[in-house]
Amino acid sequence: MSLLLFLSNVLVISLTGALAPGPVTAAAIGMGSSNRLAGLFMALGHGLVEFPLMLLLLLGVGRVLKRPSMSMLIGLAGGGFLVFLAVQMFQGLGTAGAGPAQPTGGSPLATGILLSAGNPYFLVWWATVGLTLITTARTMFGFWAFGLMALVHWSCDLIWLTVLSWASFKGSVLLGPTGQQVVLAVCAATMLGFGLYFIVLQAIRLGRRRFGSAAPSCE
Repeated sequence: MSLLLFLSNVLVISLTGALAPGPVTAAAIGMGSSNRLAGLFMALGHGLVEFPLMLLLLLGVGRVLKRPSMSMLIGLAGGGFLVFLAVQMFQGLGTAGAGPAQPTGGSPLATGILLSAGNPYFLVWWATVGLTLITTARTMFGFWAFGLMALVHWSCDLIWLTVLSWASFKGSVLLGPTGQQVVLAVCAATMLGFGLYFIVLQAIRLGRRRFGSAAPSCE
């Protein structure tokens, strides 16, 4: 496999992940309604989590992320944070005369950091698919190829989130206040759904581990 073909594969795989609907997408649309550069700063926050994580995976910490206890902890914390964001946005919608609802104090950079670090699927993706890309880059082409792979992957997030927030900002101008509130309500509901899903899923896993291990043996 040539380096160009490998980077093309990285581009396609990364775009598949970036374009998939999720809490980061919802936050970029919601915050972009009042800040056209929100997606750019969210991508920067995402990178502040993603680049160190890639280096840690390169050093062999991927096995830690695959542990069930770590997955449950991340899922519960991330789900709780998403619910918190959604509640903030809903409260902003219900405040008379207030501007657009802004999660995390209106900081896209902080939102990018927290949504990335608290998203269990983001970490699981890097511990599986991402780790495969990192290993391929390092073993077949060298450390410098790993750097290229990291930049190609992050560029997909940067471009997509920037486009989303810019489009949301332009759309809010065209839709007017009522349309903007509808968009924000949908984004808040999406984040609430993801947050509750993460919490319920990890609670079910925790219950299975606890009661499964406590069940008496029939042998």
